[in-house]
Amino acid sequence: MAHVTLAKKQQGVVLIVALIMVVAVTGIAVTLMNSSSIDIKITNAVQEREVAENELFGNVQQVISAEATKGGDSAFLMKAAEIPEGGFVIGRVGNTTNTMTNLNNGALDLPCPRKYNFTSGVACNMIEVNSTITYGKKSTHVLTITTGVAQEMASLNTGG
Repeated sequence: MAHVTLAKKQQGVVLIVALIMVVAVTGIAVTLMNSSSIDIKITNAVQEREVAENELFGNVQQVISAEATKGGDSAFLMKAAEIPEGGFVIGRVGNTTNTMTNLNNGALDLPCPRKYNFTSGVACNMIEVNSTITYGKKSTHVLTITTGVAQEMASLNTGG
């Protein structure tokens, strides 16, 4: 009979140990689920940025191509005095805002970037196009690409 009474006393201890183990395993499972949800959020944020970046690159190419096909009416051919100091918006493509600013700050025209066959009397109208897109939840993130454009033109004021 002594053996039977000992078994009855041990049944409560086994229950408490089992409950402690269940609580510990549940805590580990909750921690793993939280870390996996954080990983999913990080992955979604990276994907949103990649989509915005690819859209922005495409829109920049589209704006530059549209301006280049305008010929003599292109904003790229505007003189420094015609472009406001803060630049101006040359167009919106989708969610992208494109602003053009002039880099010709001095009295002389800027020489074109080096080429193998340099031609005297040719200067460059140096401008930059800043393209900005907002993305993310509630459009909280901003991505900007700055593109330099050197438009060759005849000039008597090259200083060279």
